[in-house]
Amino acid sequence: MNEKTPAPQVWPSLRARDARALIRFLVEAFGFEEVVAYGEGEFVAHAELAWPEGGGVMLGSDRPEAEGGEPCPGQPGAFSAYVVTAEPDALHARAVAAGARITEELHETEYGSRDFAAADPEGNQWYFGTYPGSPRPSAG
Repeated sequence: MNEKTPAPQVWPSLRARDARALIRFLVEAFGFEEVVAYGEGEFVAHAELAWPEGGGVMLGSDRPEAEGGEPCPGQPGAFSAYVVTAEPDALHARAVAAGARITEELHETEYGSRDFAAADPEGNQWYFGTYPGSPRPSAG
């Protein structure tokens, strides 16, 4: 197997009251892949979950302060993300089978995407759909 570090990209991050349980849920219900999870016992200092179609999220256990005494950003359950998938129907079925709370059923959008939304056990909102974003302007 040829392992390499992915190209730089945006990795949203979130905090969780029960990070280990959230990792298990995101893997089982939505198909994220656990790359690493550092920490001891129930505490997760840092975890990376890759999205099989590209990108991913980072997460950790909620704590009042980050290193250096700065407050940690983001309250548990206040996160939302749109995740691009080529297979929204299959992903919806997987999420339902895993017990995810569907907050928006599968539907076609006015901009041509097939979408649905679900909440994780922490209350975060996950939107899944086929919309990959608008084409980028070419560099001048």
